[in-house]
Amino acid sequence: MKLKFTKMHGTGNDYVYVNCFKQKIDNPNELAIKVSDRHFGIGSDGLILICPSEVADVRMAMYNADGSEGMMCGNGIRCVAKYSYEHGLVDSDKITIETKSGIKTLDLTVENGEVTYVAVDMGMAILKPREIPVDDDGDDFVKRKIDVDGKEYEITCVSMGNPHAVIFTKDIDNINLEKIGPLFEHHKLFPEQINTEFVEVTDSHNIKMRVWERGSGETMSCGTGTCAVTVAAVLNGYCKRDEEININIRGGQLKDTYLSDGRVIMRGTATNVFDGEIEI
Repeated sequence: MKLKFTKMHGTGNDYVYVNCFKQKIDNPNELAIKVSDRHFGIGSDGLILICPSEVADVRMAMYNADGSEGMMCGNGIRCVAKYSYEHGLVDSDKITIETKSGIKTLDLTVENGEVTYVAVDMGMAILKPREIPVDDDGDDFVKRKIDVDGKEYEITCVSMGNPHAVIFTKDIDNINLEKIGPLFEHHKLFPEQINTEFVEVTDSHNIKMRVWERGSGETMSCGTGTCAVTVAAVLNGYCKRDEEININIRGGQLKDTYLSDGRVIMRGTATNVFDGEIEI
């Protein structure tokens, strides 16, 4: 059986996208592993299915490179929006997308029929540890010290549909993320594993970050991660609410705002790479 797909990326966070309005996928977990392989497959951070929804314009189902299903992908949802508009699945520049972490509302900037920019209402930042989840009974997990492989780190944990641990530090380009990332990901404090961001603050409107994503390793970008970093930067006193922050990741830049009502708005691009077919 031949599967038609589109390869897309949001600031370097690349996924294989499949239109499930036209095709049926019976084994998405296995398929995600196959297509994500950068030597024997298409090569991606995972697989995203664009499906019909009974409660929104479309539904997004995302799978990491290891086959595990994710709750939400901030970069991926922008690409789903672009694909849905440009392939006629939706006909409005304001759309809704169903995810495992709720229905998200997106505003599209359209020029000559092409979506050039997408703003996503990512919903409320979750700070209560048990809801992130973090194995702690407090009201939040902000500026808390933990031991990782014999070294003390000060972390702030936030969920934006996915759990994140944010560490503010310096010289992040020289951090050995391949070594330290899995130690955070599988730390006993995080019952569902964790995405980890190492963050360097330039000033109150500019931040640089690297990310280790559970199930995928280091990626060029992570949309829910930049949102979590924005929230953590405000909670740690580096930035202010209601002011847009430029988050510079390895794949480019996202512009995020932590609003006074607790919601986070993420703005960024989505890019088509190529269309193709693969035997499955």
